[in-house]
Amino acid sequence: MEESLKSVDLVLASGSPRRREILGQIGVKFRVSVSDVEEKPTAENPLDFPRENASQKALAVSRKEPSAVVLGYDTLVFLDGRPLGKPKDKQDALNMLRALNGRSHKVITGVAVAHGGKLLDASQEETEVFFRDNSEQELEEYVNSLDPMDKAGAYGIQTQGARLIRSICGCYYNVVGLPVARTLEMLTKLKVKV
Repeated sequence: MEESLKSVDLVLASGSPRRREILGQIGVKFRVSVSDVEEKPTAENPLDFPRENASQKALAVSRKEPSAVVLGYDTLVFLDGRPLGKPKDKQDALNMLRALNGRSHKVITGVAVAHGGKLLDASQEETEVFFRDNSEQELEEYVNSLDPMDKAGAYGIQTQGARLIRSICGCYYNVVGLPVARTLEMLTKLKVKV
């Protein structure tokens, strides 16, 4: 099995343009096959949801493309141990940002690698993010830009949402949605050439 992984296609089981950009930026050759799995985590601890969701996505694509090595990801923002997904609408985005404002929270990205319809490895990366004490006007202007609408926790650190953040502790790329070091370490451990 190890020998066969050296020459297989690498597939990203995500339609995220941010994840595609990061993999391309670090020189990884891959193609995209978006997972159609509906995220329904069953883990007892919500902090395990990202790893479980990433595993489900990677497995779903791996079953359709058994000869490929498939990377699955899922990113969630956690405030006081409660997951914040993507906002449903502008009011939901504003409510999330108000809750995050002036506080720290965790961003956890699950990473999973599957091959031949089997999960080979699953892990997750955690980064602590500290929001500035932003004014209500700043939050409303950001929401009105529509930038937060497709992002977990209703902000993007790589876009205008950077204005809201004071600092981070951990991997920047994890907050964007693809922890580079964790991904490369997992692929190296599995002897997948990238």
